Amino acid sequence: MARKGAAVLRPIPGADRGDAYAAKVPERQNRRPEPPQGPQRAEPSAAPAQRRRRPTVRLELPQLDPASVRGMPSSEQERLARRLRDAGEDFLAERFGDALSILRPLASRYAAVAEVQELYGLTLYRLGRWTAASHRLEHYETLTRSVDQLPVLADCYRALGRLNDVHEVWDRLRHADPDAQTMTEGRIVAAGALADEGRPRDAIRLLEAGPLRPKRPGEHHLRLWYALADLYDRVGDLQRARRGFARVADVEPGFVDVHDRLAALGTGDG
Repeated sequence: MARKGAAVLRPIPGADRGDAYAAKVPERQNRRPEPPQGPQRAEPSAAPAQRRRRPTVRLELPQLDPASVRGMPSSEQERLARRLRDAGEDFLAERFGDALSILRPLASRYAAVAEVQELYGLTLYRLGRWTAASHRLEHYETLTRSVDQLPVLADCYRALGRLNDVHEVWDRLRHADPDAQTMTEGRIVAAGALADEGRPRDAIRLLEAGPLRPKRPGEHHLRLWYALADLYDRVGDLQRARRGFARVADVEPGFVDVHDRLAALGTGDG
């Protein structure tokens, strides 16, 4: 499935909270507390715990690789391509339940077709079905040796509490030299796992090694800045937290709850 210039799905409101990072529908076990209202912060411990922001998923309408369907009758290839495209359209429109209905029988029948397994895994991920999603994305990686969905796979592991597996995926990803967005998304998930382990300062160091000063900030840069500012807030470095959230707001004022975070932190005067 080609991914250059792929459509970028932006998080829907509330997608960063839920059962265990569920569908660019609700997803994560620990619900995120609302930040305190007003400019005053009583103490650093008031910072929200274990915030999670799901990796941005990049996806074009799926197109079958001829190698995946070699030997398949042309009529069956056409039918599969049509059904896969329908599922892709549902996915991009965030109709994840409709996509799932199409993909479930296809995934069983076409276990060796990477495009089917990838889209099915991403759909399960959006629906918060972490175990099933991880199995499909593991299978997709086995079929293709591609690393482009490793941040999503790592986030499945994080949602399941499999933090050692998150670190193992990050190690594989950083040695694979992927594109900048994939690397940054993987870095954010890995840092989140460190924070889950009670190692926020290690998480900060990992994020500070990322692309903090791009010439043309993209969404993955904003997500990195936000995650880093959140960690600064958590450890009580409120000045850096304010600067980080303000930097995000300067580039994209409507980025998730950045203005609420700035209001909760106050001006820092006095």
